[in-house]
Amino acid sequence: MIIYPTIELHNGKCVSLTRGRLEEPVIWHVDPIETARKFAAAGAEWMHVTDINALASDGDNCDLIEEMIRQAGIPIQLGGGFRAREGVARWIDKGAGRIVLGTMAAREPEWVKEMARSHPDQIVLAVDVFEGAVMTEGWRTQSAFDPEDFIKAFEDVPLAGVIVTDIDADIEDQDASLGVITNLAAKTRHQVIARGTVRNVDDVARLKYVHNISGTLIGKAILSKDIDLEEALLTGRAEPEPVAEFQ
Repeated sequence: MIIYPTIELHNGKCVSLTRGRLEEPVIWHVDPIETARKFAAAGAEWMHVTDINALASDGDNCDLIEEMIRQAGIPIQLGGGFRAREGVARWIDKGAGRIVLGTMAAREPEWVKEMARSHPDQIVLAVDVFEGAVMTEGWRTQSAFDPEDFIKAFEDVPLAGVIVTDIDADIEDQDASLGVITNLAAKTRHQVIARGTVRNVDDVARLKYVHNISGTLIGKAILSKDIDLEEALLTGRAEPEPVAEFQ
């Protein structure tokens, strides 16, 4: 299972959002580029970056993200505010390993399918679920889509994966119920990346054995040092299968 240490950027700073509220970020006094380097040094294979300003349409962190791509040492999965074909292509040309699309998948699904076919295994579908519905605009708007039907609509395109967020679990700030994510993971051929369910290493161990979950995003728990990244990476690694001894 791939652990995606996660950085959310707002006005050039690493932040975490409380209950998804863009206007109330928790600010971490760490350097984003140095933090990305530390993720790589700990052994991470990928990292995830969200541009909160781009998501909220109040600016962007483009220069900083470009520098992170150059210096991180590991590929970056990038999300936040993608609304046009040119933006997707531009960031892939700049070296982003994957692009995450959520709101546009609800608004213009055919466009997202076209992007996935044009950039196979580089487009990730974001599915944010709250009270049984897919949310858009950074959790602010409830769509008419059922999560299962929403994912099924993209079943025939070459996505790199599907990020599923159980917003109910995130908001309650409790031991995450994996019911929503487990159910969706069982009903798609795409590899599922869980978000919002890990607060300690035991949660990583639990996710590791859920069918079709290939990874998890971990942000706040790493920055708050509730989780040691190296320990999480070790916990998430596949265990070797037992080998029979022959005489």
